Amino acid sequence: MPMLTIHDQPLPYVAKLPERPASAVTLVVIHCTELPDLATAREYGEKVLYDDGTGNSGHYYIDRDGSVYLYAPGTRIAHHVRGYNPQSIGIELVNRGRYPHWFDSHQQTMTEPYTAAQIASLRALLAQLRADYPNLDEIAGHEDLDVARVAASDDPTKEVPRKLDPGPLFPWAEVLAGSGLKRIGASH
Repeated sequence: MPMLTIHDQPLPYVAKLPERPASAVTLVVIHCTELPDLATAREYGEKVLYDDGTGNSGHYYIDRDGSVYLYAPGTRIAHHVRGYNPQSIGIELVNRGRYPHWFDSHQQTMTEPYTAAQIASLRALLAQLRADYPNLDEIAGHEDLDVARVAASDDPTKEVPRKLDPGPLFPWAEVLAGSGLKRIGASH
């Protein structure tokens, strides 16, 4: 495992996110940003979307070069996946996904592979999280947990997945190997 350096860059509203004990964390959710770069993902994460002064964000972000950034500590509940936020930590991998045509019925194929550096950092981060959170034993992709469908932006008579991340190019076997985590979700 590579040496893990985590760059602490808390979101401006992190103190407004509800606190939780480390023992409450049982699940890690893998996302991709579906945005062009880390700067755009940060901009999106800083947007206040809720009455309590918070927005949508993962806890950790892993850039294409393998750099790891902490936007919210795991002892805070971040908004990253419907229905599972209280018990989960969200990890976002910088990847274009379906950007900028997320819901276009003709643009549902994710073509950007994850980098070897991202996957190495993710594996190291998962090992660290397993050490830090005693009840962490499950992992899922965003697509495994949020299976809602929405009207396609180009044709409202068609439906497309609301979430498709981390997508078909994510190397689940490599990430799960030796992680001690069990994959859960609708398709597993």
